[in-house]
Amino acid sequence: MKLRGLCASVVRNNLIKYNLYPIFSVEPKLATGNKKRPFCLLVLESMITFAHYYNVYASRGQSPCVNTRNINKRTYMKPVIIAGPCVIESQELLNTVAEELVRLNKKYDTEIIFKASFDKANRTSINSFRGPGLEKGLQMLADVKERYGLRILTDIHESYQAEPTGQVADVIQIPAFLCRQTDLLVAAAKTGRVVNIKKAQFLSGKDMIYPVEKAKDAGAQEVWLTERGNCFGYNNLVVDFRNIDDMLDIVPTVVMDCTHSVQRPGAGGGKTSGDRKFVPSMALAAKAFGATGYFFEVHPDPDRGMSDAANMLELSKLDELIGKLIS
Repeated sequence: MKLRGLCASVVRNNLIKYNLYPIFSVEPKLATGNKKRPFCLLVLESMITFAHYYNVYASRGQSPCVNTRNINKRTYMKPVIIAGPCVIESQELLNTVAEELVRLNKKYDTEIIFKASFDKANRTSINSFRGPGLEKGLQMLADVKERYGLRILTDIHESYQAEPTGQVADVIQIPAFLCRQTDLLVAAAKTGRVVNIKKAQFLSGKDMIYPVEKAKDAGAQEVWLTERGNCFGYNNLVVDFRNIDDMLDIVPTVVMDCTHSVQRPGAGGGKTSGDRKFVPSMALAAKAFGATGYFFEVHPDPDRGMSDAANMLELSKLDELIGKLIS
């Protein structure tokens, strides 16, 4: 009888600890366990812990057998991490960044997604560098994918770019300014690739349910959302981290864009300026708010970067920051 009571105590305590009781439609009261812990109880706790991790995994996939609304949105699985230069400047730059990402993947047993843009169509000035273009840029990204075995993310700005981009990229990104463009969302969804929609600087997190609905209605099987700050007067952005929680009510993968969120749009005299020193703080604050992914534009020498130079994180600092985020 004592053992049975002790087992019941362990079950109740762990149901509360791992927030599993919504599945059983009961709310047990916390019990005080015995300090003596027989081997059978350790096995029992292991089974409950396994059930917890299964439940977290299921919640990411929105399993219908789990009441995800009542389960803590935070996940114990490793987050999605996206990193790479803002724009494709050269094959040498792509190789340098890719080699470091491969090293970090091995060190942290994770899978960082390589990011770079083939065309920055929304630069401030007509004289700004845009990149190598669709055809050449996709070939360069395909070379990175084949040589280093990295998954690829890149963005599109026009509907016709979706189909060829989907042949190379694993994740197609929709820029924040274009996140409500129906034709663009539909074209990206029809590729069958993951669609990452960046939240516009003028929208709330809750507003992003509508772009997600457009993509899913067009057949997208997996949609991510990315927070990148909101307009704060002229030439400035501020991050309302509550948007992360709001967007987790829409999709299970919410990414924090830690570099674009420190921009000062158009404040650099014909180009965007910003302050990269706040990038680590943005990442750690997003972690505290339950973000399930992180986006970093990185460069070996950011000040010499040809786009978003002021915001990109030094490639050498990515290692330490990732260590903090996945610990």
